[in-house]
Amino acid sequence: DPLGIRGEFPVTDGLAYLNSASVGPLSRTVRDAIAAYADEKMLYRNPGNRRITKANARAKFANLFGADEDEIAFLYSSSDGENIVVSALDWKAGDNIVLDELHFTTSFVLYRELEKRVGVELRIVPSRGGRARVEDFEAMVDARTRLLSVAWVSNRNGFRYDLPSLGELAHANGAYLYADAVQALGTFSTNLHDEGVDFACSNGYKWLFADFGCAPLYVRREHLEWMPPDRYGHGQVAETLPNHQFRLKTSAEKFEYASNANGPIAAMDAALDLLAEVGLDRIETHTAALAGQLYAGVAELGLDLFTPPDNRSSIVSFYHGLAPAKLSDALATENVRVTFQEEGRLLRVAIAMFNNQSDVDRLLDVLTKLV
Repeated sequence: DPLGIRGEFPVTDGLAYLNSASVGPLSRTVRDAIAAYADEKMLYRNPGNRRITKANARAKFANLFGADEDEIAFLYSSSDGENIVVSALDWKAGDNIVLDELHFTTSFVLYRELEKRVGVELRIVPSRGGRARVEDFEAMVDARTRLLSVAWVSNRNGFRYDLPSLGELAHANGAYLYADAVQALGTFSTNLHDEGVDFACSNGYKWLFADFGCAPLYVRREHLEWMPPDRYGHGQVAETLPNHQFRLKTSAEKFEYASNANGPIAAMDAALDLLAEVGLDRIETHTAALAGQLYAGVAELGLDLFTPPDNRSSIVSFYHGLAPAKLSDALATENVRVTFQEEGRLLRVAIAMFNNQSDVDRLLDVLTKLV
């Protein structure tokens, strides 16, 4: 238990849970926070605490990930974040968006629909050896590029992008950079101001170890003035004026148009405390080391790795070359939980702060017996 954290996560009791890239399990700390919120709502003795929790969670998130509080909005899903950004831009027929084939499905759905409605062009960068290279983005970016969109860490194979390089490329061509951060935030230390990204959105239910329904959106301050919300409601009101007129919020809170998801926000508030206590640097050092050991073990077995070498993330993906049902049964027998992708041919392994060497060895032992 290198980080002294396994006791916080009951999922580790008998189960090698290597699946936080799908859903991160709850810690005892977060479970207790959700229970406390439920008790408060059941008894309704101090409902004002919910507003305090939201303000606290926003401050904690901004502090942990190098942003300012007024640059953070709490949405309901990470898909909301990219939709807000796309809705805010004044698209013209002939504009283009550049993303790569390692991106998450939502982005392809969103931009294909934008193609149909507006006549923009979607340019897809191919991956080479599990990487989407900056020079391949450069070949597709031009004066009509409005947006570069990437999954900061790919959900498919864990490839981790160099955001500052992509930010420089986007800005040199008058474009913006959006990062889906759902597989990134919580796995390594970062400062959003230094990453060169214009917009980034995550969610609580994976590597932040909170819950569904609280998706922090980062909007660099310089964009807040020109970006309109994509919908409107009472949550944006900063001041009520005579004759049913209103002054609306101008910070990133203007994207919080409706009632809060108070339970998920309570979970986020507690989860951020836990991450800060453990330390993002320590989490990255621990998980990257275990991911490297897994990578080496899979390579030694001669399996086809989809994750590129020297890739500092918590995800390792590889083609196992076995009958998916047979491998799935063997993993279930040994209480190993991972994700199968691409019709079962691709195995995605996610190593979290609570995982240890025995978890990795248990997976490798199953593979060794079958290959």
